[in-house]
Amino acid sequence: MLLGRVQVPATVKKNEVFEVRILVQHPMETGFRRDMNGRAIPMNVLNHVSCRYGGREVFSAELGSGVAANPYIAFYVTADASGPLQVEWSDDRGEKGSFSTTVNVS
Repeated sequence: MLLGRVQVPATVKKNEVFEVRILVQHPMETGFRRDMNGRAIPMNVLNHVSCRYGGREVFSAELGSGVAANPYIAFYVTADASGPLQVEWSDDRGEKGSFSTTVNVS
């Protein structure tokens, strides 16, 4: 299971733009490294990350081997109402992960 963390402000005002920060713990193997026996370590990177806020997709990204291990992603969203913010991702091995938080709009 992949671990992750999302950070949003404790409260935001209606129609205010706020920053969403995502950190996913993932090795992001490029496929170019070799193990102790000289065998290639297979490529395994996060290939898709998406975020839904209040049921609407507000961010989506296709990632590749140029992204470092434990990728950190930040983007901005406009607050329209209090609700869940759900992040989901998948990697080359088919593993998936998700986590969520609540956005509190005052």
